[in-house]
Amino acid sequence: MAVAHGSLEQESCNRPMDAPKSFFTGVGTGGRAVNWFGVVLGVLAGLLCLRVFALHVNGTDLFFDEAQYWAWSLDPALGYFSKPPLIAWIIGAATTACGADESCVRLPSPLLHTATALAIFWLGRRLYDARIGALSALAFATLPGVSLSAGLISTDVPLLLCWALALVGFTALFETDDIWPAFLMGAAFGAGLNAKYAMIWFVLCAGIYLILTPSRRRILRDWRLYLALIVGFLLIAPNLAWNYSHSFATFSHTADNANWGGSLLHPNKAFEFFAAQFGVFGPILFGAFLVIAWRAAKQRLPENDRLLLAFSLPIIAVIVVQAFLSRAHANWAAPAYVAASVLVVATMVRDGAWGWLKASFVLHAAVLALIVFGTATAGQVPLPLKTDPFTRTLGWHDLARATRDELARAAAEGKPYAAVLSDDREVTAELLYYLRDEPTPILAWRPGRPHDHFEMTRPFTAATPSPVLLVRANDETPPALASFTESKKVVDRLLPAGDNAQRHVTFYALAGYKGR
Repeated sequence: MAVAHGSLEQESCNRPMDAPKSFFTGVGTGGRAVNWFGVVLGVLAGLLCLRVFALHVNGTDLFFDEAQYWAWSLDPALGYFSKPPLIAWIIGAATTACGADESCVRLPSPLLHTATALAIFWLGRRLYDARIGALSALAFATLPGVSLSAGLISTDVPLLLCWALALVGFTALFETDDIWPAFLMGAAFGAGLNAKYAMIWFVLCAGIYLILTPSRRRILRDWRLYLALIVGFLLIAPNLAWNYSHSFATFSHTADNANWGGSLLHPNKAFEFFAAQFGVFGPILFGAFLVIAWRAAKQRLPENDRLLLAFSLPIIAVIVVQAFLSRAHANWAAPAYVAASVLVVATMVRDGAWGWLKASFVLHAAVLALIVFGTATAGQVPLPLKTDPFTRTLGWHDLARATRDELARAAAEGKPYAAVLSDDREVTAELLYYLRDEPTPILAWRPGRPHDHFEMTRPFTAATPSPVLLVRANDETPPALASFTESKKVVDRLLPAGDNAQRHVTFYALAGYKGR
C-alpha cells in the first residue's frame, strides 16, 4: 500500500480526537457529503436479516459448548465451572422470549455482533471521522470470524461488544471532562469480565498504550479512570464471591485450559494459531495489519493509530507465545480485531488502498455466502473431503433419539432405567439439550474432583437408584464399569455424523454400585 502523503484522506485520519465532526455525515470518495450512519444502519440491518434467516435454515445441531451454556441457563447463577455467568443469562433471556430451538439459543449472536459493529462505528468516528467509522463497522461485521461466529453462541460474542464499548469509553476520557466515559468504560469492562475473563487483557493494552504515549499519562491522575475500574470491579465482585464459595472453580479451569503442565515448546502450535488469524480476520486485512505493525517498529505512528495498535497487537503476540508454550484456539485473540478493524481501515483509506479494501469486502462477502450455504446444507451435500467439517455439530439429534429408544424399550419390558449416565462432557451437554423433554434424569460420572459443571452439579452418587443407562460415544471401555457389580452391554450403534462420518455409540446397563 503506497502512502498518499498530504491527501484529504490522510488529513481526516490524522485529525486529533477532540476535533469537531458530525456524528452522521462525512465526505465520500467523490467529495460528496454522505450519511455514513445511515449507510451503516442499512447494511447492518440487511446483514442481520440474512443471519437470522440463516439461523432458521441452519442444519447443524448445537455444538456441545452451546448445549452446555443452554443447560447453565436453566439454573441462573453468579458463576459456572468453566465460565463467568453472562453467556447463560443471555441465552436464558433469549429462550424465555423465543423458545428452546437451536435458532433461539443462537439468536443473541447476530444481534450482539450487530451492536458491536455499531460500537465500532462510534469508535472510528470519534478517533477519525464518520466514513472511517462506517467502513470499520462494515469491515468488522463481515469478517470471516464474525460471519462464522454469528451462527453460533459463544462467550466471545458478548465479550467483543463489551470490549468495543469499553474502548469507546477509554478514548473518550481523553476528549471530554464529562463523567459518562467513566461509567461506560466501567460498565463495559465489568460486563466483559462477566462474559469472559479475557476482558482483563484490556488493562494490559491500556497500560502498554500509556507506556508508549507519555502525553497521555495524565489520565493516571484522573479520578474518572479509577471510578471506571471501581464500577468494573463491583460488577465482577459477585462472580468472585461465587468462585470463592466454589473453591475458585472457574479460575482453576482457566489455568487448566492454558495447559502449561506438559512440554513447553510447540512451534507448530504457534504457527497454526498465527496462520489461523488470516482466516479469522481475513487474509487481506490481517496482511495489512502485519504491515502496520512492521511500520510501527520503524517509525512513529499517528497517535490514534498507536492507540489502536496497543489494543490489538499485544493480544495477538501474547496468544502466539501461549500457543508456543502449550496451545491456543484461533478465537482466543478475537478482542484484538475490534481495534484492528478500525486501524486497518483507517490506514487503507489514508494510503488510498481502495482496491485492497474493496477486494477484502468482496472476499468476505463470498465467505459469508459460503458459510450460510454450508450450514444450511450441512450433512446433506457430499463434500470432496475426507471428513465433514460439521461433524462435531451433527448427529446429536440421532444420539438423543437412540437414547430415548433404549429408555422406552426398557420401560416396555418393565425394567425402566432410573437415570441416564454419561462420562463425557460433550455427551452430557448434548443429551441434556436434546432430551430436554425426557423425565429421566441425566447424570454425570465423576471419578474424583469435578472437571466440569455437570460433574459439580449433577453427579452420579451412591443414592442414585439402579439400573442406569450409560451412554458412551467412543470405542474405549468405560472406566465406570468397574464400579458396578452388574454391567451389560446393551447395544452398539453407528450413528450418522455428517457426510462420510459416523459416531460409534455404546449403551450399557449398570446396576449394583459398589463405590469408585
